[in-house]
Amino acid sequence: MSYAADVKKELTGLIVHDGNAKAELSALIRMNGVSTLGHNQTVTVQTENAAIARRIYTLLKETYHIDVEVLVSDHVHLSQHKSYGVLMKDAVDDVLDDLGIDPFGLNVIIPTRILNQVDKRRSFLRGAFLAAGSVNSPEKSNYHLEIYTTHEELADQIAQLMREFNLPAKIADRGSGFIIYLKRAEKIVDFMSTIGATQSMLHFEDIRIMRDMRNSVNRLVNAETANMQKTAVAANRQVMQIELIRDKIGLTVLPDKLREIAELRLAHPDESLSELGELVQGKPISKSGVNHRMRKLTQLAQALEQGLSIDLTKI
Repeated sequence: MSYAADVKKELTGLIVHDGNAKAELSALIRMNGVSTLGHNQTVTVQTENAAIARRIYTLLKETYHIDVEVLVSDHVHLSQHKSYGVLMKDAVDDVLDDLGIDPFGLNVIIPTRILNQVDKRRSFLRGAFLAAGSVNSPEKSNYHLEIYTTHEELADQIAQLMREFNLPAKIADRGSGFIIYLKRAEKIVDFMSTIGATQSMLHFEDIRIMRDMRNSVNRLVNAETANMQKTAVAANRQVMQIELIRDKIGLTVLPDKLREIAELRLAHPDESLSELGELVQGKPISKSGVNHRMRKLTQLAQALEQGLSIDLTKI
């Protein structure tokens, strides 16, 4: 089961009553769409998710006490999924009108009475996500939560609802419809908390924290490895330069401070500058002090390579 399916499974188990149930139903039916409304005044809400079909069935029965059926269609030749239809036979017009739904999909504006309380707005967003939402697993590298609709006006309304909960939703045109989406992990967590998916939210946070921790450790390890490689390359270059000086003029002609650091580098080719400074006899010197002497040796080696005359008293 996907992470998004786990989230929806948790949401379909939540208990809601009265106005909150109507707000969720309004979104569920509105986002799934209705069909078969005709002279016999029946309507079917279609979904490929059995849990959502049960959710619609239960909310309709408990809220309106009407005759409702769940129909199952197996379209194996078209897809691997079964299709579930929730069939309403009684008081269809009254129910749809109470939920603020235009059965023909011409008017998508959500009535104020459906969203006039904070909990109703939470419930509407829950229904919208259940009907047409998805969220990437926190195991994946890109965090993404979206809700799909074919109506631009409805997309604008849902995005505005999310922004009221400090969720910076954006809208993208996908040709066949519009998606309202969030990309930031902390805002996806806030959205799941807003719609009541507490366990899924905690699971998301646990995985996200572990991923971020692993990434931080990897960055530190990579940085340390890069520093070690840089130190090794620099030390190897210094050894080669000191060997050049030794072979050309000998180390004994160098001033005492330069000779000492040159001999230490040859004896300890893998040590860092700070570690070399600790090895200086008498009084250890700082990394910058060692670096200063190494620069003098580098200048001397370069001059010897170019065949220039050198005044050792001035280095």
